[in-house]
Amino acid sequence: MHPALRATSHRPWPIPERPWSWRQTWCDLLFAHWPVPVAALRAAVPSSLTIQQFDGTAWIGVVPFRMEGVMRRPLPDLPWVSAFPELNVRTYVERDGKAGVWFFSLDASNRLAVWAARRFFHLPYFHASMQSVGRGDGIDYRSHRTSDDAAFEGWYEPVSGSYAATPGTLEHWLTERYCLYAESADALMFRTDVHHRQWPLQRARAVIARNTMLDSIGLAIGNEAPLLHFSRRLDVIVWSPERI
Repeated sequence: MHPALRATSHRPWPIPERPWSWRQTWCDLLFAHWPVPVAALRAAVPSSLTIQQFDGTAWIGVVPFRMEGVMRRPLPDLPWVSAFPELNVRTYVERDGKAGVWFFSLDASNRLAVWAARRFFHLPYFHASMQSVGRGDGIDYRSHRTSDDAAFEGWYEPVSGSYAATPGTLEHWLTERYCLYAESADALMFRTDVHHRQWPLQRARAVIARNTMLDSIGLAIGNEAPLLHFSRRLDVIVWSPERI
């Protein structure tokens, strides 16, 4: 049994009955979230998805981290393929009663991963030059997309012990998501289920020196401080996308 399957009671709906397809581990992850008016996101999200709001506000997240153990079941890890930095820009949506994630972009340093995610998961992945370097308990992170000016530069670290978010709170709403939505080039919508234990969160601090990741959707957040959370490691399993 995969370690992620040892806990399932926290899920909002049951594990899919069909076998899972991919495994991966998310490491040294920062959730940086900003509140935004839902109208600012509507044009960039398909109309078939409802943009969710918490207390009347939509949220957008910039999430830098490292991937490890990325591989299709049942193959072993492969050098230069299974581990790489990743950075995503996301908001929170719903369809058919299932709350999930919509990605505006995902950047990765591994060209094969970029190709595979675009081909098999219909996700807007981009290749970037990236570094994630540990400095004590913190992380120096750099990402510069190779095709345009999208970039993120910063440092972050945890500042509390690990805890599980309480249901009904904003931090639970932002992080406990068990599917993602994506639209193919021919405008078909897909849902991909994921599973992991509940997020082991830590409060965090960060110095963000550069962040142009939101420019492509025309969103300006100015100097507003983000809501920050950190997580050191989380094992994840992923099912193949289903057309909906």
